[in-house]
Amino acid sequence: MIDLNKELREILFSEGAELAGVGSLAAAAPEELPLGVSVAVSLPAEVIASLPNGPAGIYYDAYFELNRRLDRIVAAGADYLTRSGYRARSQTTAAVREFGNYRTALPHKTVATRAGIGWIGKCALLVTEQFGPAVRLSSLTTDAPLSCAEPIDESRCGSCTACGRACPGHAVSGRLWHVGMDRDEFFDPLACRKAARKLAAEKLHQEITLCGRCIAACPYTKRYLNRMRNEPAR
Repeated sequence: MIDLNKELREILFSEGAELAGVGSLAAAAPEELPLGVSVAVSLPAEVIASLPNGPAGIYYDAYFELNRRLDRIVAAGADYLTRSGYRARSQTTAAVREFGNYRTALPHKTVATRAGIGWIGKCALLVTEQFGPAVRLSSLTTDAPLSCAEPIDESRCGSCTACGRACPGHAVSGRLWHVGMDRDEFFDPLACRKAARKLAAEKLHQEITLCGRCIAACPYTKRYLNRMRNEPAR
């Protein structure tokens, strides 16, 4: 008997995923397809090292390169599930549309919390145990009979204030996320966007919303960097 979870994971990781999980979307969004598959790739250490003072060219380049990699990963996963006889829809950058107050119908980070990949931090980014918020995310939805992970329903940030202190837009309220909590109850996306665009204009001469200071400040990110520094060269 085919082990769909095992074969899907092998495909996702062979395409470059570093984290992957499956979760039920029943309580997350009115999705036609009931399961979500979340994938993540980490930011390279040298990119993170450039972020404390705002975005640099190396982050700008990595941002788009990782998005392209993620598009390939979720497209490969959706293709496998479709060929296996199930419906699947990849949430590539071309497929996802923003509406209203910088929202999407099914955010990648929502799928990631349902799939046990991480939780929503005080800066409204997904935080993972392995890489902190130093990840890019994508996802796909499906009706394939996959086994689901245990979801993460509340923040594990505790009393930490690192991202709030690093935020140039003062967008972080300090409130802890829990499932069902609206983003605007703990984070100000307009303040974040304004400050990020100002920094990007100064540092990159680009009209783009890109900052990254909260990523670099997170203790989980710093643990990831320390782990990378201590790993023997291959």
